[in-house]
Amino acid sequence: MTSDEDYQAPASLDVVRACAVRAKQGGIALMGASDVGIDSALCGMAQRLGSARWALMVANEKDLAAAVSAGMSPALQDRLRLTAPRLEAMAAELRTLADTAHEPRDRVVEVRSDGLTLVERRRPVGVIGANFEARPNVTLDIASQLLKSRNAGVLRTGSAALGSSRALVDLVIAPALAEAGLDPDAIQLVPSEDRSAAYALVALPELIPLVILRGSGDSTRDLGREGARHGVRTLAHADGGGVLYVDSAAVEESAHQLITDSLDRLGVCNRLNLLLIDRPVYEERLPGILQLLHRLGITASLPPHTHPRGYEWALDSERAATVTIDAADGPSDAARIANEETSGLAAAIATDDPAAAARFIDAYGGSGVFWNSPTRLLDGFKLLRLPETGINIDRVPGPRGPVSFRDLYLRQYVVVPSAEKFG
Repeated sequence: MTSDEDYQAPASLDVVRACAVRAKQGGIALMGASDVGIDSALCGMAQRLGSARWALMVANEKDLAAAVSAGMSPALQDRLRLTAPRLEAMAAELRTLADTAHEPRDRVVEVRSDGLTLVERRRPVGVIGANFEARPNVTLDIASQLLKSRNAGVLRTGSAALGSSRALVDLVIAPALAEAGLDPDAIQLVPSEDRSAAYALVALPELIPLVILRGSGDSTRDLGREGARHGVRTLAHADGGGVLYVDSAAVEESAHQLITDSLDRLGVCNRLNLLLIDRPVYEERLPGILQLLHRLGITASLPPHTHPRGYEWALDSERAATVTIDAADGPSDAARIANEETSGLAAAIATDDPAAAARFIDAYGGSGVFWNSPTRLLDGFKLLRLPETGINIDRVPGPRGPVSFRDLYLRQYVVVPSAEKFG
């Protein structure tokens, strides 16, 4: 593990701390803002994605040119790229979020026999940090979820996307906040390309008590450990890789469509990573699947494997177009493999046998399980009709799966003499 001196340089700490102080001051107005004011800012962001489209794409082209020169893989370039259709999709997501009902601040839990009323209150965290991969759209996804939950934010992205993210903050987020009567300082983007800024982000518990972590497995896990050392809570999206189990009772055409739908993008966490085939039909089904993968431009990694069975190909820029294939001894064994040898992000079963589907669903403990549908659906907007801050795969109580604004609150219990006198 690299020493703190390498990562937590005073300069980075000072830069991140200054961002956090500005965000904290800017976030004061969010806590008292009306629902209408919050949603007006979101709609303003959507509108500016259209009016600032060319400036955003010019900034993104500069990032892409630098990434290509640096040897970035095609899969990672795809994640970095902003296109007109993608900007339109981002705007549509923002409008949908604006139309989504706000969570009530207070909920009466119980009117007690002693005359007291127990109320559960949702309170913003305050300032939430986020460190994420070089995907410009994530800048807007996270900022919008923070805004909807009335939290301020300090965002840090990979150096490859810094220009695009800066353009989104300067041309979309900040002016929309200002026009809605909110303080633009509420959302801060760390200006440093230095990796040490990521470690500074998880070292300021008095200013940034919660940090959302996204990115490659090893570095994100290391940031999580560093956050724990400083007393900072993290929601980590470090590992992914979807699993598909093809059961004996699966219709071949349907299974092939699931495989195709699961590989529409290779640089994302919920794509097909490990394909398991029921052992009695393994030899029968394998040739057709190999032909399909060949047509899709995908390499099959067949047993005996020289890598862990759950190895995540999306994080291997040189071999992203790869899927691991193996046999499983029925639905329960397939679920066991997915539980024990993969991240626990998502797994799917292809079958026309409800009993087999039930065994698989009951046995799999990951954050999302799918029957005759692709793991690509484990995405905030596809699954919940909301943008997400990331997908949390912790195996402990707390937000799990796609994390949205509904998860970014603190719970507080309030006891009052009677419900009628409250509020």
